[in-house]
Amino acid sequence: MGTPRGTLRLPVTTPGDEEKAVPLRLVSGEPYADWDEVYNDNVVRLYRLLYSKVGNRQDAEDLTAEVFLAALRPLRLQASRPEVRGYLAATARTVLAGYWRRRLGNEVTVIEVSAATRFLDRSEPESDAASRVRAVLDQLPERYRRILELRFLEACSIKEAAKAMGVSVANAKVLQHRALRMAGAPEGGLDQ
Repeated sequence: MGTPRGTLRLPVTTPGDEEKAVPLRLVSGEPYADWDEVYNDNVVRLYRLLYSKVGNRQDAEDLTAEVFLAALRPLRLQASRPEVRGYLAATARTVLAGYWRRRLGNEVTVIEVSAATRFLDRSEPESDAASRVRAVLDQLPERYRRILELRFLEACSIKEAAKAMGVSVANAKVLQHRALRMAGAPEGGLDQ
């Protein structure tokens, strides 16, 4: 009978000097296809981890970039996903220690690699952002809603949005400004 794929059998000597083969499982998991996939699969997780340690967006973004820059050279693309996440977690711990050392002169925060790996392996939490955006947009007049959809949901330039709506660029800018003010105002706050 053959050894199952991904299993390695090594001889082990027991106290009675009997040699027997003990199966060892290799780390499973598909490797990443390319560096973009490594980045896209891990950037949000790393950011959340670092944000939870530093408490502000700017530093968390900088540290996330620093982790990827530090990991880029030594990280092997052929490594499995769990191995890559473990390496990124260890690199995050080192980068975070350097951050606190520069900021306060000593290491304050420690990331346990096992806890960080579990954190990185978790799936994204469900977000209600799409429903909140839809609720805000539904309260706006049609022209205001359309300019915001074009600009922010469809990523059109102001010129492209103006053309799609059949208005001048200046008018599109005014519509966008008014729409953002109305969307950001408390209910019933702006009369238009």
